[in-house]
Amino acid sequence: MVTRGDYISDDDWHRFLDFSKNLETPFLVIDLRSIKENYLRLHEAFPYAKIYYAVKANPEKAVISLLADLGACFDLASRYELDLVLSLGVSPDRLSYGNTIKKAKDVAYFYEKGVRMFATDSKEDLKHIAACAPGSKVYMRLLVENTGSADWPLSRKFGCHSDMAYDLLIAAKSMGLEPYGISFHVGSQQRDIGQWDDALAKTNYLFKSLDEEENLRLSMINIGGGLPASYMHPTNNLQVYSSEITRYLTDDYGDEMPEIIIEPGRSLVGNSGILTTEVILISRKNNTALNRWVYLDTGKFNGLTETLNESVKYPIITSIDTPGCKEATVIMAGPTCDSMDVLYEDYKYRLPLDLKTGYRVYFLSTGAYTASYASVGFNGFPPIKTYIMDL
Repeated sequence: MVTRGDYISDDDWHRFLDFSKNLETPFLVIDLRSIKENYLRLHEAFPYAKIYYAVKANPEKAVISLLADLGACFDLASRYELDLVLSLGVSPDRLSYGNTIKKAKDVAYFYEKGVRMFATDSKEDLKHIAACAPGSKVYMRLLVENTGSADWPLSRKFGCHSDMAYDLLIAAKSMGLEPYGISFHVGSQQRDIGQWDDALAKTNYLFKSLDEEENLRLSMINIGGGLPASYMHPTNNLQVYSSEITRYLTDDYGDEMPEIIIEPGRSLVGNSGILTTEVILISRKNNTALNRWVYLDTGKFNGLTETLNESVKYPIITSIDTPGCKEATVIMAGPTCDSMDVLYEDYKYRLPLDLKTGYRVYFLSTGAYTASYASVGFNGFPPIKTYIMDL
């Protein structure tokens, strides 16, 4: 049985139950108090870094407004996120277009709106930036391939090898752009802190070789996201990540550390969310089956996409959990007419034997990549509703 107290305090749990008692499932509740606490902890752990929140993790207006008031900057993936953030009064000098895959007309749109910092990783994209955002700062995203220790690894879709990054940064200067720095991402929910060491070693090599061989001095390192939220698999605490990453940077740069950017998403908002769903049906596939199938009114397509390949294992509790109650393993699935909509089958969650249709099941630490990943109407089911629990 998941121990609720490991993930949420009694006070916050009772606040949530009181707030959500009359809400119809499925729904997601986001606790702004948790996000504020996470931001302040992150700022304390990395006092030298600029925090660029990855808006894609949770684009709720209340979340963005809170973080803006706390002093955050924002990493954007599309013009639609740009419009959202600007509509909330955030100035464009606090924004970065971090998506390396973008249309030339979208680069022009960002430039027109005042954004002057762009990520890139290819010749074609660099040409678009030079043509549509002249004089802007560009930072080159490195390809990081050994991300298997992350719960949600990143693919070869993003970034380029060091030799290409070297050439592209030289080309950027010749195109009238400002070669500003290097970025990388070691994979979301990264449990191996050494992955930052490997990526920073490549970054340091580029910094030094460009300075010595091309008289091109870079100013910034974007160490991406990857810091963890609280799921089933244990991770080191934030202070361990901070001390190790700071040590890597100090070893490489000493007192001449460049500007450091960090792009948290999951680590800021992950544990702020509780996704509440209701049991639709419980069945067994034959008379002697050992495992019950528990069907819920939310699934992969309306909130729980990151259960794909059982990558993210959320802490799960029920409305009838009591100390010592009898449990047995279950297979959990969503409500749609799609065989892919099975949440957990290989990883054996244990739920109470007394669980019945109509009882509530709570997925904890679901503040990141849940509502923002949900479909707009697969099988006719609407996107999961999000409610904000204020400070």
